[in-house]
Amino acid sequence: MSDVEQIRLVIADDQAMLRGALAALLELEDDLTVVGVAGDGEAAVEVVAQTAPDVCLMDIQMPGMDGIAATQAVRAANENTRVLIVTTFARPGYLRAALDAGASGFVVKDAPVEQLADAVRRVHSGLRVVDPVLAESSLFEGANPLSERERQVLRLAADGRSAAAIASEVFLSAGTVRNNLSAAIGKVGARNRAQAVRIAQDKGWI
Repeated sequence: MSDVEQIRLVIADDQAMLRGALAALLELEDDLTVVGVAGDGEAAVEVVAQTAPDVCLMDIQMPGMDGIAATQAVRAANENTRVLIVTTFARPGYLRAALDAGASGFVVKDAPVEQLADAVRRVHSGLRVVDPVLAESSLFEGANPLSERERQVLRLAADGRSAAAIASEVFLSAGTVRNNLSAAIGKVGARNRAQAVRIAQDKGWI
């Protein structure tokens, strides 16, 4: 057992192979120890509650509760656990949402393990760590212009369902859904619904 003070970690990622690889690589560091893993957001919140880690490494796109919602839940339940977002999706909208939810850092998965370990240490020490390229993009992209309702209907429109089908799911009239879709299309500068979905997904707004 190392005499070095350990930073206790939980890793939340829906890809089992990546989850295991991250755990194995970070365990090679003298001062890092993995005390739990989770495959989705709800499980992450439960594991954090059980283990009270210093840092939770959180993916964003996971089944059920996503990483943004899980970050908010983790921070609400235990303010001593800091959250470091580790994701494939380097999108400005995700960065803003993660920081608003209480995350202390945001890095991409293709970063070298040494860089990731350093990010864990910096977050643990109370610093904020953000991928510099993503931080610059976020400044230029601006805040998410979409309302919560517009985000909702755009997400549902992503698989091509009709306004009537969306309306029945969200308990609105088809006309209201069409109005929300039209507003979203205008706000993101798209020509049509499909393009609006693509733009919003690329920027991490939905």
